[in-house]
Amino acid sequence: MSAPPLLDRVRARLALQPGPPTRAGVAALVREESGGLLGDDDVLRAVRDAVDELAGAGPLEPLLRAPGVTDVLVNGPEQVWVDRGSGPERTGVRFADDDAVRRLAVRLAATVGRRLDDASPWVDVGLGDGTRLHAVLPPVSGSGTCLSLRVLRRTTHTLADLAALGTLPGDSEELLRQVVAHRLAFLVTGGTGSGKTTLLSALLGAADPADRIVLCEDAPELTPQHPHVVRLLTRPPNVEGVGLVTLRDLVRQALRMRPDRLVVGEVRGAEVTDLLAALNTGHDGGGGTLHANRPAEVPARLEALGVAAGLDRAAVHSQAAAALAVVVHLRRTPAGRRVTELGVVRRAGERVVVEPGWRADGLPAAAAGRLRELVEGRP
Repeated sequence: MSAPPLLDRVRARLALQPGPPTRAGVAALVREESGGLLGDDDVLRAVRDAVDELAGAGPLEPLLRAPGVTDVLVNGPEQVWVDRGSGPERTGVRFADDDAVRRLAVRLAATVGRRLDDASPWVDVGLGDGTRLHAVLPPVSGSGTCLSLRVLRRTTHTLADLAALGTLPGDSEELLRQVVAHRLAFLVTGGTGSGKTTLLSALLGAADPADRIVLCEDAPELTPQHPHVVRLLTRPPNVEGVGLVTLRDLVRQALRMRPDRLVVGEVRGAEVTDLLAALNTGHDGGGGTLHANRPAEVPARLEALGVAAGLDRAAVHSQAAAALAVVVHLRRTPAGRRVTELGVVRRAGERVVVEPGWRADGLPAAAAGRLRELVEGRP
């Protein structure tokens, strides 16, 4: 009995049942449809294939489960790529046609109540297991249905772990511990996949156990080893277009929850204004992550976000100068993810700038003293 006809029959029966398929339910249907002709090993194999196809990510499921994979990228039926931390690698996985890619994308979106069709040709949402899904349908995507899956790896590292892995070279671990201990507000910056979330989790894990940490995130990615963590998550609108909860909403609610440290998982929109205001009003030691290519570009990035949210340029720079103290910058290098610079935020006239306070490749003595003065000068 060939697998595809068996899978077709199981799929047809599951279509008549309410709710998402379960592994137990699929196993029962596989046994029934095989008429008892399959042995235990064949049943397990058929169940795995059926669950991957009908409840998992189809042919992408083995890639998502593979150790070290951070991203799975589909550029149409013939191109499937993975990233294991050192850049995209093309795989041998193929889909039968673009309709198969589209069916997978639509089904994954539907599992969390999101619509993906010609009227709504893209979706960006967190799946039930924490995987981040972004999908775009043709004709918006000119190369066929495109999928981007960011894998949530719930591995928690301490600062000591990261130092042992080489992520914190030189005396950067000691300096970062002082930043946290002295309750300096900070941003962790870098490009996509540089390790910002992992480092932010480790920094929060080094906070005083008596602190109450309130996290505001799009998806539950931060995993600090800390005894008192409260997590708030955004929510997309439902199919009627209502019920949206944004990061800005979360930051405003978090301020009413007595946070000792207020943290935004990724600062990328209007929530920047509320976060900067919070860090200016007694909420020391908070922060978040921010996409930036270099620490020196952080003020321009904050300015762009703040102005888009309704603040004028002078207000953004004034708020940032008073709110932020340190920028921790990571890069993804051939040897792995590394902290390459710790920047000091200071006012320069009417603007705010980020000056090097520590660099992995060394700094002149005068420049290297900036960060030491900052962390040692705070009570």
